[in-house]
Amino acid sequence: MPTLYDYHRSSAGYRVRIALNLKQVTYRRVDVALLTDGHRAPDHLARNPQGLVPALDIGDGTILTQSLAMLDWLDAVHPEPRLFPADPLARARAMAAALVIVADIHPIDNLRVLRRLESQFGADAAAKADWYRHWIEQGFDALEATAPVDGWFGGAAPGVVDCCLIPQCYNARRFDLDLTRWPRLAAIEARSVELPAFAAAHPDAVIPVPPATAL
Repeated sequence: MPTLYDYHRSSAGYRVRIALNLKQVTYRRVDVALLTDGHRAPDHLARNPQGLVPALDIGDGTILTQSLAMLDWLDAVHPEPRLFPADPLARARAMAAALVIVADIHPIDNLRVLRRLESQFGADAAAKADWYRHWIEQGFDALEATAPVDGWFGGAAPGVVDCCLIPQCYNARRFDLDLTRWPRLAAIEARSVELPAFAAAHPDAVIPVPPATAL
């Protein structure tokens, strides 16, 4: 049974939880307390020298890092339902859309960047929230332009882009960003959260006990 080391509010961990659930892969989850620097603890650095979450232990001492790599591995080992299209061009387009979130929004909005903005530039809570929203807005504008009117980015069923989008929508709402500006993305979110695989992956469904202090 795989073990997923993640933080319940990590959007990278959230997207992997969705994918595991869609694939109906039973896994064990271990919460890594980011707010108390659990990701910098020696045991976690042994799993991932970057000190990031998630990390997926697939057995025999093999640990995967980087969420998109985990989704790709899941598709190879558990082919159904597919997350990445089989057609090369469709796969490239899906990867490009996923990377809008995975490479262009999430990395510059995560906890370590927000902390650096505060420590190096004196950014207060309002400035950090404005920074956070700015990069989501830019990415969502691009995604809205290519989003399907019906169904999901994955077609008739959720795919890799949808696994990445829903956690980013969650983050947007946490920072009071109104999604009505992006009606197609909001519609995909509404369809997705009704599915058991997405509902079971939601941060509120996996929150540790006792709960971590909100940031």
